[in-house]
Amino acid sequence: MRFNRLIGAALAAIAVGACTHEGFGTNERHFATFSVPEPKGSVVHVCHAYGCKMRTKFTFAEADIAELTAIMKKWRTKADTPEDERRGVAYAIGWIETRVGNVIGTKDDRAGMDFEGSGDPTQQDCVDEATNTTSYLTLLASKGLLKHHTVAAPFAKENYLRGVAGWTHWTAVLVETTNKQRWAVDSWIYANGENAAVVKAEEWYIASLNELPKPKK
Repeated sequence: MRFNRLIGAALAAIAVGACTHEGFGTNERHFATFSVPEPKGSVVHVCHAYGCKMRTKFTFAEADIAELTAIMKKWRTKADTPEDERRGVAYAIGWIETRVGNVIGTKDDRAGMDFEGSGDPTQQDCVDEATNTTSYLTLLASKGLLKHHTVAAPFAKENYLRGVAGWTHWTAVLVETTNKQRWAVDSWIYANGENAAVVKAEEWYIASLNELPKPKK
């Protein structure tokens, strides 16, 4: 059933050539589609091996939450702006990937993807990364560490007219509460533990990783 839904979505995308779509509409549907338990409290299920073939439970300890709180606080200026928060998110996602990767074996996940990575429990594709980052953002929100953003469902872009280079690419999403600006939070383009790219959704695309705007340091 899930396979049929995914094939149907892919065929629909091919029909229009190049497009942006909202994935499965909600976080709940996204997690259900890939058979991933939703994050709850300090517990997440981490996708790896491409397409969430493997899902490993991970529980964040109180010390982990304290470290994430310190990271988010570090990047807040006196003005306490949404931009400050996004910078903190980029660092927090990088820290989480290192923390989780050292435990479940994804610490050597390579940047981007390659066909050799499919089925490899140490590697993660964009579905894994978008799903995991959504879980991590949900964790931050549940701990009161997101003041200026809410966590939206992952979305995707593709351009099948470009062949393999235009294949569907997923990203996690934050929505700025004041102006409803959508921000892609993408850790797939970097190696495990690197700060995630946080860019305006309309500027985020897979056409060239070299052209993707980098997050401010």
